Amino acid sequence: MLLVIDVGNTNVVFAVFDGDKLKGQWRISTNARRTADEYGVWLTQVLEHSKINPEDIKGAVVASVVPQTLFDLRQLARRYFNTELMVIGDPRLNLKTGMGVKIDNPAEVGADRLVNAFAAWSRYKKPLIVVDFGTATTFDVVNSSGDYIGGVIAPGVNLSLDALQRAAAKLPNIGIAKPDKVIGTNTIGAMQSGIYYGYVGLVEGIVDRIKAEHGQKMPVIATGGLASLYSKACPVIEHVEPDLTIHGLRELHAMNS
Repeated sequence: MLLVIDVGNTNVVFAVFDGDKLKGQWRISTNARRTADEYGVWLTQVLEHSKINPEDIKGAVVASVVPQTLFDLRQLARRYFNTELMVIGDPRLNLKTGMGVKIDNPAEVGADRLVNAFAAWSRYKKPLIVVDFGTATTFDVVNSSGDYIGGVIAPGVNLSLDALQRAAAKLPNIGIAKPDKVIGTNTIGAMQSGIYYGYVGLVEGIVDRIKAEHGQKMPVIATGGLASLYSKACPVIEHVEPDLTIHGLRELHAMNS
């Protein structure tokens, strides 16, 4: 079995694969000061609760946008699973992806964005756009040769909502939901409409501009926790792949193990 770890700015996702079959996945809040033993105690408990024997895990792979977590995650793999952690984006490993990175400074690209682009290309084999609804809302573009050619980074939905609520003292805390109508008739309805349809407009506008600039038809694949919610009002989103990153990590590990 393979342990897959996706470290984002908000959450860390752990998943276990048996071959290409996903056996389970779990989330914990991202904390750069969390130790290997804290990860290990929590993770072994959730594995046992899911009837997965930690001794059956023979490999581990990670993509992280928080470099401070990598030391303890390496220790986690060694101490609790007796394996070395494969770190996507580590230049010392010279990992194969089969994907060129055609931007000004390839080292700047987050490992999660490259993994998403790789996973989407491996499925669709055509020029495409990946929209990831995470801490940031990112748009990543792959050309017809399978090369990563750049993208767009915008503030994430939750980040924007949090900033709005912090800056405006009289506004209440709300959850993100698809409102019944655009015109809100109360404060909560108006806020929900703004945060929901505002990002619908952002996604549609940026996707249209990318397609016009690139000059080709391109399927749009959405991933991240809010992908399913926003796809309901975004006709430009053609596919929803909520587990795109962890499947891409599994495929990259298989290519390089």
